Amino acid sequence: MTGIDLTEEYIRVAEALARRVGLANRVAYRPGNALDLPFALQTFDGAYMLHVGMNIDDKKKAFAEIRRVLKPGGHFAIYDVMRESGEVELSFPVPWAASPEASFVESAATYRRLLEGAGFAVEKERSRREFATEFFHQMCARRPRPADRRPLACTF
Repeated sequence: MTGIDLTEEYIRVAEALARRVGLANRVAYRPGNALDLPFALQTFDGAYMLHVGMNIDDKKKAFAEIRRVLKPGGHFAIYDVMRESGEVELSFPVPWAASPEASFVESAATYRRLLEGAGFAVEKERSRREFATEFFHQMCARRPRPADRRPLACTF
């Protein structure tokens, strides 16, 4: 498995975690940009993005790059923060961006359109909204609250 990231520090952390769990000999990390992947045509059998798309403005180019480096018949999976219809605007900061200028959250329909435009066939979609909402509510409930301070608001 090969992972990329724009940030050298994240690469070092990923390498340290791989060593810690005994996978250092099975994974490699290197600097890279999803808009200009540092790999040859048809290098990989599969690819995935895990909480990356909300950081990428030009998803069309990223998906075309991923398609380029996949072998014929290769699979691409995405697990990402996406908008659903009728959602309220995000309240910044969010975990991936301090301001709206650095956040590129899109709808599943937009992802689907861009993926199909890059030559992918979308085989399956699944919303994890309820799971994520419950997870964050539990995190907020467990958050320590100093006795002399008002609790921070946790809204989703």
